[in-house]
Amino acid sequence: MAKKGNSLADLGGFVFSTNKDFEFDNNEEIIETLAPNKQHLEAHLDKKNRAGKVATVIVGFSGLDEDLKALGKELKTLCGVGGSVKDGEIIIQGNFRDKIMEYLTKKGYKVKRVGS
Repeated sequence: MAKKGNSLADLGGFVFSTNKDFEFDNNEEIIETLAPNKQHLEAHLDKKNRAGKVATVIVGFSGLDEDLKALGKELKTLCGVGGSVKDGEIIIQGNFRDKIMEYLTKKGYKVKRVGS
């Protein structure tokens, strides 16, 4: 059974400091998504830890997680396959690197082919 409201994230990550000179600074950096022409993406083929199956991995996206997920959804729809967005990477099942690179280039992204 999951506990409710008992994590540090619920408290904002800050609980207590014994340092009398400590000042809490809650200025979180606002991350904005860069324009496509300022993004430098890399397209990899990967089959490590995937039971020998190939996946196309796009790395290097700078921006909000929501925008990354939206781009991942576009790429999955384009290729007609499944995939996921994890740790700042878009993972597409299968070898669709050329198709994805062409699509991203048309959208204005700078895409570099990495690996063989």
